[in-house]
Amino acid sequence: MYTSAKPYFYGTGRRKSSVARVRLYAGKGVITINGRDIDDYFGLETLKLIVRQPFGVTGTEGTFDIVCNVNGGGVAGQAGAIRHGVARALLQADPNYRAALKKAGFLTRDPRMKERKKYGLKAARRAPQFSKR
Repeated sequence: MYTSAKPYFYGTGRRKSSVARVRLYAGKGVITINGRDIDDYFGLETLKLIVRQPFGVTGTEGTFDIVCNVNGGGVAGQAGAIRHGVARALLQADPNYRAALKKAGFLTRDPRMKERKKYGLKAARRAPQFSKR
């Protein structure tokens, strides 16, 4: 469908352990994730909303087609990664969007990660069950 000859804007998005490689093509607003339609890929409406948020902030709904490859993490993390990638790609398309995207917080890489498990514990903070006898 999309060839390498067609011009596009690129953005890499990350969230938790998910990485999204996003390409924006001039189009009608079709979103393809890992070769599948967004409605097919994400079951929840909220996740689809998260992916489309940068377009709402910049007022560019229906002007770009998204083709994106995302891997790692779960569905919520992947949606966040795609949003981050879309915001960065929009910035490449028009640097004037920077103020709106920054104010909405879409350009900031969310630093929250899973805390590592510590020795002597069952999880990051979960201690073994206490037994009195």
